[in-house]
Amino acid sequence: MIANRYLRLSLFLLCPILFSCSSSDGDNGGNETPQDILPPKASVLFFPDKGEECNQGDIISATQSRVTFEWETSENTDSYTLVLVNLKTNETTENEAPNNSLALSILRNTPYSWSIISKSSGTASTATSETWMFYNSGEGTENYAPFPAEAVNPTMGATVASPTTLHWLGSDVDNDIVSYELYLDTNNPPTKLLETTADTSLENTALSRNTVYFWRVKTIDAKGSSSQSPVFEFKTE
Repeated sequence: MIANRYLRLSLFLLCPILFSCSSSDGDNGGNETPQDILPPKASVLFFPDKGEECNQGDIISATQSRVTFEWETSENTDSYTLVLVNLKTNETTENEAPNNSLALSILRNTPYSWSIISKSSGTASTATSETWMFYNSGEGTENYAPFPAEAVNPTMGATVASPTTLHWLGSDVDNDIVSYELYLDTNNPPTKLLETTADTSLENTALSRNTVYFWRVKTIDAKGSSSQSPVFEFKTE
């Protein structure tokens, strides 16, 4: 009898403690922990179209027009940053947008690239869309210069074996690219002309070992208009 009485008393005293611990451990007050917050997803670009002439927008002057950039909303995203690059000058601007469109005044008769960074207020993680190039149309333009070439191989900062294949991509609104001038050098910017070709690659390029190389591509169209790519860099093993 005495033993049973002590057992019941012990259980009575222990129950509030167990209840208190259970409530404390299982209830986070409705607040999400960092593990519960999902990172934003990359957005899909919509307009201006990739690799095309943009002739939609409000003409402000002979040199400027107002173009509305549009993209699809992305999951787990509170806001966006539109990254715009003037491909003639390489000037980059970052423009904040609370939703999936933004009107900007930009130069006419000028090539641009743009991309979208998706952001969330609950995490420092971000997601970046593809980068699209377009040509903002100008008054009386009959021929557009090619877009600057893009490096495919080697990628920027890569380490490669020798010999290696240099590969790039070229594009033009008019689709009249006729040749590429490939410059390769150990100096930056590269000034040594390695090859003039109608192809977009140069195979089995012999290189010195353990050396940093810089390369760029000049794209030329049928009307003699041209563009210079950025300077790309790689190192040999």
